[in-house]
This record gives sequence, C-alpha cells and structure tokens, in this order.
Amino acid sequence: MINKCINIVLLATVLILGFPIQHTNANQNIELFSESAILIDTETGDVLYEKDSDRIMYPASITKIVTAIIAIEEGNLEDIVTVSEKARNQDGSRVYLLEGEKVTLHKLLQGLLINSGNDAGTAIAEHLNGSEKEFAKRMTEFVENEIGTENTTFKNPHGLFDPEHVTTAEDMGKIAQYAMKNETFREIVGTKEMEWIGEGWETTLYNHHRLLWDYEGTTGVKNGYVPESGHTLVTTAERNGKELLVVTLKAASKYYSYKDTMNLLDYGFLNFETVEVSKGKMISDAAGREFMLASDIHVSKRADEVISYAVNAEDQLIVKTGDRENIKEDVIVEQVKNEISPLASTGKQDSPSASSQPENQKSSFFSVGIFLVILFVFLWLLGWNQKRRRRKKNQGRFSESVSYARRSKYYH
Repeated sequence: MINKCINIVLLATVLILGFPIQHTNANQNIELFSESAILIDTETGDVLYEKDSDRIMYPASITKIVTAIIAIEEGNLEDIVTVSEKARNQDGSRVYLLEGEKVTLHKLLQGLLINSGNDAGTAIAEHLNGSEKEFAKRMTEFVENEIGTENTTFKNPHGLFDPEHVTTAEDMGKIAQYAMKNETFREIVGTKEMEWIGEGWETTLYNHHRLLWDYEGTTGVKNGYVPESGHTLVTTAERNGKELLVVTLKAASKYYSYKDTMNLLDYGFLNFETVEVSKGKMISDAAGREFMLASDIHVSKRADEVISYAVNAEDQLIVKTGDRENIKEDVIVEQVKNEISPLASTGKQDSPSASSQPENQKSSFFSVGIFLVILFVFLWLLGWNQKRRRRKKNQGRFSESVSYARRSKYYH
C-alpha cells in the first residue's frame, strides 16, 4: 500500500510539472539535444529526418523491445516460469520477483515493458534459452536475420551496460517497426497502468514512457537509461491515420529525450503527406536498362517536393524526395526487350540461316522466271495451233465451194 501511494505521488508530481510541448513550425530548423536520432514514417518506411543514425551507441533498456518480441513470437505466453536466484538478484529497475516464484510468461512481459523490470528480462531469457548469454546470441541472430539490422549486438536481455552491447538509431528504428506490427506487443507497450500482484510486490505499475500521457496519439514503445548510454527513447505516435516512429539516443536528461522526440513528431505530422505511386511505372537506370514498378508503393513527401527515381547496383528502387533518399526493396522488375531471332534447329528439319537467305531468294526468282518462260511458250504454241486449225478449216471450205460450183455448171 505504501509503494502504491508513493507511485501515485510521483505520478502526480510529474503530471503537474509536465513536459512543455513546443510545436515545430514548418520552416523551423530542428535542434536536437540527443546525439543520435531518426524519424520514420511507419507506413512507407521512409526516413524523414536523421542525425548520425548509423552511429554506434549503447541502447540501455530499449533492448527489452527485442527480448519481448522474441518471447511473444517464439514462446508460449501461457508458460509458467520459475524465477531463479540470478533473476531475483538482478540489478536496476525491477518488479521484485522472488526466487522460486512462478509467473506466466505473459505477466513477465508486462513487467518487462511497462515497469522495465530487469529481473523479468533475466527470467524470460533463462526460460527460453537457459541463460542470458545464450539468449543474447539468439537476440543478435534474430534482429540480423528477421529484421535486417547491420550494427547491433546484444549481450544481455535487459540493457544493463556492456561495452559490446551496442546498436544504432537506424537499427532500433527497424526493430521497433517490426515489433509494433505484433498486436500483443503493441497492446502491452501502449498500456498506461496495470495492477501488479506478485509474491514480493503488490502495486500499480505506471508505464515508464511518459509520452503516453503527455503527447497526443502516442502508442508506445520504450525508454531506457544507464550512465554510459544516457537517456534513450523509442516512440510511436499516430494522428489522422499517419503513424510516425522516433528513436533518440544519448540525451543528457529524460527531459531532453522527450523534448527531442516531441519536436521530431511535430515536424513529421506538420510537414509530410503520403502519396501512392501505382504499379506499372517505368524507371530507367544509369545504363539505360528499363524497370517496371511491380506493385503500388507509398512515398512520404512535403507538398513542395518532387519525387524522382533511380535504380542502384542491387537493382533496388531508390526514391528521391528533396535531399532524402529511401530504398524500396523488391518492388521493381527488369523489362527485357524481345528481339526476333531464327528458330533453333530441331535436327529433323533444317531452318534457313541468315547467310543462306540471299541464295534462297535468287533460287526463287530463277524458278519464277523459268515458269514464266514455259507459260509463254505454251501460250504461243496454243495460239499457233489454233491459227493452223482455222487455216486448215478455211481451206476445206474453199475446196467444197469450188467443187459445188463445178457441179452446178453441169447440172444447171
């Protein structure tokens, strides 16, 4: 009961003091306190703004996004997990699990994401892989193979500092986009508060991500802090059907991480629209090869920006809007021009080759000439024969006339 009262007082203090929301105007330059950041339109996948987003950084507790999505997708949420001594004694933020306590995997996920319980993270890792070390290997392989990260390595399931436990804002943006497609994950990270009844702790958990209260449309996901990482924050927010995602890494205070995130969200919602480009559009690469858009795509752009297209060396579509370039994977197909060529020989009947065609043409002309000569001779002979027969017939008629005249003379 005492803990519950303390939490209520702390929450009231935060809400009273608040975090001032400063809206970013369309033409205002974005000044960020975080050392690395990225703004993404989750529908199009387009990066709308970035600051050193490929810089290697320490993630802290936003690591738990990966722990949770693996447990949701590859575990059984109804499993009963027995808490180990190692989990019980884990450092940092906790949900005060007791050694030997039996908790469902689903409840551990709630403690992990809402209250950022490091003890819950250890219990999940041990349940799924036997140890934190083995589960961390699984985490790294998962994000590389299933999500396509390039600069992320995990050494534990909760984000406590390890010099080799690293990521980038770009990679965390990909990870958060992937995780937020899962409805169970989305529901948990969007939970503002819940009653927690455990063997060692009974209280109301309040989500550590303050923008769920303080920024309109926020839907998740996770904050983090260790001294080496500074304040880290991953946030999704939705307005008028558009959802944006922001990752900020290494802010000097929680206030600055929230301020940077709100400014980036304001910038995205205020300035960008989504347009659809229909399949069938033709695009040429630098070598003159032609490609066709095989499916509809969506592009984020400002009202005054013109969209242009290119094709990279991997035959992937590059969409250029303003000074930004975004790759759309597996959406174009190369169009090969059809060229008429002779049929291949089947072995049963030879087809004329290109070199034999003139000879064949000469042979055809010669045959036609012979035919015309023969036809002419035949017609001439036919005409000559008809003339001969008419002459012979006329001669017969003349002889008959002479004979008749002679007979008339004697018998008149």
